[in-house]
Amino acid sequence: MKLGPAGWCSGIRRIDSPNCDERPDGAEPILLVVHSISLPPGQFGGPEILDLFTNRLDWDAHPYFQSIRGLRVSAHFLIRRDGELVQFVSCAARAWHAGASEFEGRKVCNDFSIGVELEGLEGSVFGAQQYATLIELSHALLERYPLVAAAAHSEIAPGRKTDPGPGFDWHAFLDGGRVPLRRIRSV
Repeated sequence: MKLGPAGWCSGIRRIDSPNCDERPDGAEPILLVVHSISLPPGQFGGPEILDLFTNRLDWDAHPYFQSIRGLRVSAHFLIRRDGELVQFVSCAARAWHAGASEFEGRKVCNDFSIGVELEGLEGSVFGAQQYATLIELSHALLERYPLVAAAAHSEIAPGRKTDPGPGFDWHAFLDGGRVPLRRIRSV
């Protein structure tokens, strides 16, 4: 896996999301934010996450969707349960994944982060294939960007977000994958 100069990974599935914009001048990604998502909650493998990130979700297809109706979000990457990697936004651009957030006194983490969604439910475990893809992606990102830290979405938006939850194994990701990022635990 390799990242090109425009911030897109070669050899993976690309689905462009309109839910992004330019990073502020001089803002480079220094933070990797790990999220989890399943739509509807607890269901995996369907097109709903892809549809949400591309503003094509049928809000009437499931009762849960009414609670997120009109949401315009994205992430740079999604790692499916089988380890498939999908990219929605160039790493050179700002994806809309972190919302109201703070990292080491800096607000608006979207400005200086890369967001990776793992298909899963907060608190549930994630699969070996997902960790393998996340580790490979992280190494590719580190070759191209000055990332220094990794955080859970819950840690940069405490009280507002709970993902990826206690089922995410930070040791397997950072230590087991030899990913040289500092682990952020809370703001």
